[in-house]
Amino acid sequence: MQECETPFGALTLDRYPPTANPTLQAWDAADLHMLQQCHPGTGGRVLVINDNFGSLACALARGGCQVISWSDSFLAEQALRLNLERNTLAADQVDFVDSQQLPIGPVDRVLLRIPKSLALLEDQLSRLRPLLGAGVAVVAGAMLKHLPPTAGDLLERHIGPYQASLAWKKSRLLIATTSEAPAPEIPDLVTRYELADTGFLLANRPGVFSRERLDIGTRVLLPCIPVDVKAARIVDLGCGNGALGIQAALNNPDAQLRFIDESYAAVASARDNFAAAFPGRQAQFRVADGLLDAVPGSADLVLCNPPFHQQQVIGDEIAMRLFQQSRRALVEGGALLVVGNRHLGYHVKLRRFFRRVEQVGGNAKFVVLRAS
Repeated sequence: MQECETPFGALTLDRYPPTANPTLQAWDAADLHMLQQCHPGTGGRVLVINDNFGSLACALARGGCQVISWSDSFLAEQALRLNLERNTLAADQVDFVDSQQLPIGPVDRVLLRIPKSLALLEDQLSRLRPLLGAGVAVVAGAMLKHLPPTAGDLLERHIGPYQASLAWKKSRLLIATTSEAPAPEIPDLVTRYELADTGFLLANRPGVFSRERLDIGTRVLLPCIPVDVKAARIVDLGCGNGALGIQAALNNPDAQLRFIDESYAAVASARDNFAAAFPGRQAQFRVADGLLDAVPGSADLVLCNPPFHQQQVIGDEIAMRLFQQSRRALVEGGALLVVGNRHLGYHVKLRRFFRRVEQVGGNAKFVVLRAS
């Protein structure tokens, strides 16, 4: 936990999931820069978009605002709940709305963390615009090194004219005001491509990992998925668009499939794709913190192409967490199939949790490991 000084008072904030790296904070200069645009005591309804760890929402709630937090991330939602509680702020001061739903207007102000995905940004702006009356300010912010050069163009197209702030502590704001012109038509931003050698099309909603083409690591893991494991309970962990789980379902007609991701857009995409591939077949779909709440011994096989970053922070903490969760969820004798870059050294890290780790596939860049 670390202390953060905001224009609305001091907050005690932490990242979620917790990190062992003491240099990582639950906020950055872009968060503080955006909060400086809000004046304590003005109150009102504020829409906060892509609040990574709840720092924006908690500060505004402390300032007496009624906050709506709109995000695609279940982990961000958990961080928000945790930090509200740590700062003795009422949970009902902040309404969380997932990315597949729409916030209820009207709102007086909008604070938007500009995401890495321009498709997600355009989706959010286009769906947001009809909810805003004329003259509402939309304050979009990011650290300079993560600010996409075309973010301002999207803001102007969907919201209205904008001005860029001076840089402050390596962050910048793009401040737009809604115009009286009719809102542009909401674009169809869903992408589609074929799951290798199956004839199945994978649809990808905005913000989903590898939405333009099948990820290379996933492509290497697909041939390693076992065939004819009867009624095995198979989990596609960090499922994205569901490619691994759909291949597992194709290989194993009697298997029970479970798709899990922390992204609401990913789970919605996986559900759509599974329904299109296997009409009438049942599967489970969960937005969750991995297998944290899974019943021990509830899985026979876990398939995972783990992320190597959370937001813009690169590291193996998320992967290690998924490995540990998988070990707990697997039945005795069950297995985790995982793919990763060779240089990440997963073969060593997996031995912290599994008795046996063997290579079952790979290429010059990626390795597929079976941990049991």
